[in-house]
Amino acid sequence: MSIVSEKSPATRVAALATGAVELNEAPGGQEQEQQLTDGFHLVIDALKLNGIDTIYGLPGIPITDLTRLAQAEGLRVISFRHEQNAGHAAAAAGFLTQKPGICLTVSAPGFLNGLTALANATTNCFPMILISGSSEREIVDLQQGDYEEMDQLNAAKPFCKAAFRVLHAQDIGIGIARAIRAAVSGRPGGVYLDLPAKLFSQTMEAEAGRRSLVEVRDPAPRQLPAPDTVARALDLLKGAKRPLILLGKGAAYAQADAEIRQLIERTGIPYLPMSMAKGLLPDTHVQSAAAARSYVLAEADVVMLVGARLNWLLSHGKGKTWGAEPKKFIQIDISPTEIDSNVPISAPLIGDIGSCVSALLDGVGAGWQKPPSEWTSAIAQRKDKNLSKMAQTLEATTTGPMNFHSALGVIRKVVQERPDAMVVNEGANTLDFARSIVDMYEPRKRLDVGTWGVMGIGMGFAVAAAVTTGKPVIAIEGDSAFGFSGMEVETICRYELPVCIVVFNNNGVYKGTDVNQSGGADPAPTVFVKNARYDLMMTAFGGHGVTVVTPDELGRAMREAVASGRPTLINAVIDETAGTESGRITNLNPTRAATKK
Repeated sequence: MSIVSEKSPATRVAALATGAVELNEAPGGQEQEQQLTDGFHLVIDALKLNGIDTIYGLPGIPITDLTRLAQAEGLRVISFRHEQNAGHAAAAAGFLTQKPGICLTVSAPGFLNGLTALANATTNCFPMILISGSSEREIVDLQQGDYEEMDQLNAAKPFCKAAFRVLHAQDIGIGIARAIRAAVSGRPGGVYLDLPAKLFSQTMEAEAGRRSLVEVRDPAPRQLPAPDTVARALDLLKGAKRPLILLGKGAAYAQADAEIRQLIERTGIPYLPMSMAKGLLPDTHVQSAAAARSYVLAEADVVMLVGARLNWLLSHGKGKTWGAEPKKFIQIDISPTEIDSNVPISAPLIGDIGSCVSALLDGVGAGWQKPPSEWTSAIAQRKDKNLSKMAQTLEATTTGPMNFHSALGVIRKVVQERPDAMVVNEGANTLDFARSIVDMYEPRKRLDVGTWGVMGIGMGFAVAAAVTTGKPVIAIEGDSAFGFSGMEVETICRYELPVCIVVFNNNGVYKGTDVNQSGGADPAPTVFVKNARYDLMMTAFGGHGVTVVTPDELGRAMREAVASGRPTLINAVIDETAGTESGRITNLNPTRAATKK
């Protein structure tokens, strides 16, 4: 243990990095040893006390030493090339573990880079804490022009569940405890924690510092639904002629897998999984209505939402998607304010998903009547028809380059062979086709763009999936989506992560055939460099890169990558004429009206 005899803060902090003791002169001229700690160590100790074992971030002023010390103290520090990708990784880690993922950034620009990920985490209900170094309050408030000066706390507030600033070392434990509880309690989400630079160098007596730390107890307590609301929901289900259970990613996050499966199988009600709920029950389950999605949404008379919201992904519960006849909705949600957000909810169940589903199970006795055979048979017929049509499409041979179906047909088989693999998916057509083609067999194995539909989550999510689970990761990327975070292939190589990236390369956004309507030399806004070699990015950093042009080549390359666990990027050449504008959400683009000049 180091002995600190000088009184300067710089010397004191330097010694504290190795565990310092300060010599204080006692009455009578004798020196007494006093063990000290500092802000650096208090932050690290508070995180460790609460079971946080990994930090995602990017070092720089004023948090470089914090990353070094965190690593020295046993935390895993995954350092990225851009803060936004580190933030996405932290958010994905939160979804997979039910603990807040930690993203650590520098001040101002680094904070702003992480803010997109923080907002996305809040929108998707992923528990995440963005911790950023910042300028000193007294300088920021007077706008005196500090290095990267910015009022980060107030900038963050509109985009997260809660925002806190810690000014004194003795409050670090409370600050981190409040951030953890805010991130995971109730509806999970993003939290911002502001740590000004000079907080780290503050010192205090070590034992007092230890006592100031807080271990968060039961941060997300069970919230039981009211018995009368459970009874109302059961009555609606009993009286339904065409019931449907709709599973959202909240159901996957809840980790109430056994209870959800029991409820579905015991009631016999068909279910429809949203994309990140795929695998809660295998997509091949007899009660899955995924292959008859349009039919069941239009024809169901009672729909029970489990961890799903009636937002744009479900046409807000309105319009032709839901058919001509009005629906009755049952909604399980932990947030009362979500109820009636778009349409009337006939039976709200307010509580955590595990408790609500368990309460419903208690009411499904031996005499429960399963849905009428007319309903289940009609769904089965449409499923069989659509699956047969899909199989023919996937097996169709092509003489030219691959299209989305032929390439995804290969990935479908690889995932079927390795159901334990994590799947990350983003893009326009690449995302939309993969959602319906690639079956999932286990819960929480699929990560995608979620509620916001934001591109750029790919490499951050892939890193978090590999770090958190230790399983192989298959990242299915559109070439446009990959461009948002592609530099993180270096991060994947640096940490030797078992990530296989498949870039669907069709030379552009949506497709590579757009033209410059002015007749000028510049390419059209949606067109990329023709025949780009994305695989060479991976080889540049020591990973394995390969270009494939046929389904057989793609299958061999993927199986080799997954088996080896080696960082791999497969540049999958796709017909540049394949794809449609905006995938399947063309309706969100404004209509261009013809005009005459």
